[in-house]
Amino acid sequence: MSPPAQPGVPGGRGSKVPPARKLLCMCSLSLCLTYLCYSLMGGTGPGALRSPAALSGTAAPRSPAALPGTAVPGAPRSPAALPGTAAPAAPRSPGSPPGSSGAPGPSAAPTRASNSSREGAAGAWLRTPLAPGEVITAQSGAFERDPQESSTTDEELSRAGSPGSRGGGGSTTPDYGEKRLPQALIIGVKKGGTRALLEAIRAHPDVRAVGTEPHFFDRNYEKGLEWYRNVMPKTLDGQITMEKTPSYFVTNEAPRRIHCMAKDTKLIVVVRNPVTRAISDYTQTLSKKPEIPTFEVLAFKNRTLGLIDASWSAIRIGIYALHLENWLQYFPLSQILFVSGERLITDPAGEMAKVQDFLGLKRIVTEKHFYFNKTKGFPCLKKPEDSSAPRCLGKSKGRTHPKIDPDVIHRLRKFYKPFNVMFYQMTGQDFQWEQEESDK
Repeated sequence: MSPPAQPGVPGGRGSKVPPARKLLCMCSLSLCLTYLCYSLMGGTGPGALRSPAALSGTAAPRSPAALPGTAVPGAPRSPAALPGTAAPAAPRSPGSPPGSSGAPGPSAAPTRASNSSREGAAGAWLRTPLAPGEVITAQSGAFERDPQESSTTDEELSRAGSPGSRGGGGSTTPDYGEKRLPQALIIGVKKGGTRALLEAIRAHPDVRAVGTEPHFFDRNYEKGLEWYRNVMPKTLDGQITMEKTPSYFVTNEAPRRIHCMAKDTKLIVVVRNPVTRAISDYTQTLSKKPEIPTFEVLAFKNRTLGLIDASWSAIRIGIYALHLENWLQYFPLSQILFVSGERLITDPAGEMAKVQDFLGLKRIVTEKHFYFNKTKGFPCLKKPEDSSAPRCLGKSKGRTHPKIDPDVIHRLRKFYKPFNVMFYQMTGQDFQWEQEESDK
């Protein structure tokens, strides 16, 4: 018969499990349960692996509520419902460090699935806090935001809104008339060609537009309509006041706020092939932050499984159908003009004719106002009445795009295709982005 176990001897009846070991076991069990829950919620489940191409077989037009990743207005929606995507991180409070979650409670789910290619700089960069009110849909609130290219500083806006300011950003703006709230807005999209459109329409004598981006309906709404009015240029009776802020299109609160200001406001959206737009968006950021990860790394949650990371703003901005659904809850389609960013380059006069008709203006900005700059790759403005040099957009426009893996581009085209088809059906316009890609 073996001797009785001694207290404190491992394996004995009287031994106690060290507290440290017990804590380690509890942590391991907790992590396993958390990972299991995350997998079942869509991080690696079958719903996250659906091919978006399988959704494009329906030819009949569908209501906005039938869009993948959307729901009937008022019903909760989640980015995880987007085909080919995985669940993005929970929103973080502005004071939270990158990688932390803003969701309360001790049992918050992990913010992102572990992926060796996304560790390090990829996880720390771009996952910045959302600006107040700048989210993709009413309920998701989980998508991050990149700064707009011409983000307006408070100093610039204060200057534009000061009592002695002309507000239009140009020397030809008269110092008489009165400041009015805008009757028309260019609401998107980032890297679609909004700056080119703004500069072209400002050549019309019956249009006065502020040169800076006010960001009133997404970042400065608490400052009030009087502040917004003071940012605008002075106009005479019969002239139209305009402004452009591309981030409005992807801001959930913007449609309601603009509708509250004036329900007859005319809205202009410049759209572009979402794949090209995403690469252009990345190129802009790369020029400012050369240390960022590659486009290929940022575009996927898991490249092996083909999971597109729709939480990356460069990708999610191009899901135009999803954003448009929010606007159609407040404005009829007749009050929204969709301008082709591609045709704004190849046929600027033709697109500007549509814009002037939409705004109820005489067609004054014509082909005589444009000169194609072969070096830049897009048109420049010129004054038909004099021989001065054409005025081109700044050096931040027309950047050379980095070379992207063709397989990544192919996967993004497949991802966007069903959303493009839905967007065509919702707008009644075929932008032929698929045809454009097949010609390359």
